[in-house]
Amino acid sequence: MKANPGGQIDLNEVVGRDEIIKQIWDTIDQQSIRINAERRIGKTTIIKKLCAEPISGWVPIFQDLEKCHTALEFALAVYREVDGFLSARQWTARRVRDFLNTMGGTEVGGVFKLPPFGAQAPWKEILTKAIEDLVEEREKHDERPLFLWDEVPYMLKSISDREGEIMAMEVLDTLRALRQGEGDRGLRMILTGSIGFHHVIHSLKRQNYANSPLNDTFPLEVLPLDSVAAAELATKLITGEGIPTKAPEAVADTIARISDGFPFYIHHIVKALKLSGREATPDAVETIVSRQLLDTNDPWELSHYRERIPVYYGKDNESAVLGILDGIAVRHQPVSVNELLTELKGTGTLSERESLIGLLKLVEQDHYLSRDAHGCYQFRFPLLKRWWMLSRGL
Repeated sequence: MKANPGGQIDLNEVVGRDEIIKQIWDTIDQQSIRINAERRIGKTTIIKKLCAEPISGWVPIFQDLEKCHTALEFALAVYREVDGFLSARQWTARRVRDFLNTMGGTEVGGVFKLPPFGAQAPWKEILTKAIEDLVEEREKHDERPLFLWDEVPYMLKSISDREGEIMAMEVLDTLRALRQGEGDRGLRMILTGSIGFHHVIHSLKRQNYANSPLNDTFPLEVLPLDSVAAAELATKLITGEGIPTKAPEAVADTIARISDGFPFYIHHIVKALKLSGREATPDAVETIVSRQLLDTNDPWELSHYRERIPVYYGKDNESAVLGILDGIAVRHQPVSVNELLTELKGTGTLSERESLIGLLKLVEQDHYLSRDAHGCYQFRFPLLKRWWMLSRGL
């Protein structure tokens, strides 16, 4: 196994994800899922493995929706995927084809040409009928369709920015209606993305959106690899790269600990060890990590944690979020809400308790922070805290 930081991982080389994949298949039997996970933790690799190795009775369809910026683009992407899937089995997407024919679609030489769409494109009908076609055909063969959709929140944000919040609301409501209407016939969805669903919903609720469009889906969190699996991955990469070491277990354990179990960081550390030409030792791992955290080229893309703050929380809240994270980063012990509020009041950053509690909830959902048994806050990942302090000069 070779180190491949940021690249496509061979699905036969996925380590430490058997249990969560089993949990997903067990859950999906009853309801759809929304996956909550930090970026670079391997959630896309997991859903691709689900798609490549389905259990009996399931027909998975994977789509990356990052390139869909309008409701029509989304509907057409789903239609094309369904139509291609059915055509490969010599079946026809009948409902949606009939509908598109009435809109002016034509078939020439066995190739169906979509009709021109005006300003009021019938995206909802296209999406609904395409999925109904798939469900109907799969039901005949006692199979259940599973849509594996990556970057759903990113798509919803793009739709909201380009077509307005109301359109994004309609997309969410339509997907919920499909899950409810076709769920008894086997339809399931797994929704995931690098922007938290809570930000999308929070933004829409500010526009008087009262629905709970995801309350029928099970929230599943993808955690970092545990220490055993992280050490196993590190060991396989060190061996595969042929890196000399006299203490393989100690090196693997150090990498597992210092990476917080993120596969992306483990691959980066081993790649850096390989390029260094040095013998792998625990001290060499520590040195490499220290250098990479200070590297102005940001090979681990950690600056994303700072750059996304005004995007996620709005420029009006940027100073408050920075104040919260800075205040927690410099402490060795978890911090209470009262301590944080006193500090933020003293700097003139934030004065209202409810506003602080609301921001803390969002920041925790974005995996910056976690709470202890007493409700006090600390950085969730030591590596992120270490980088934050270095980057902020704390």
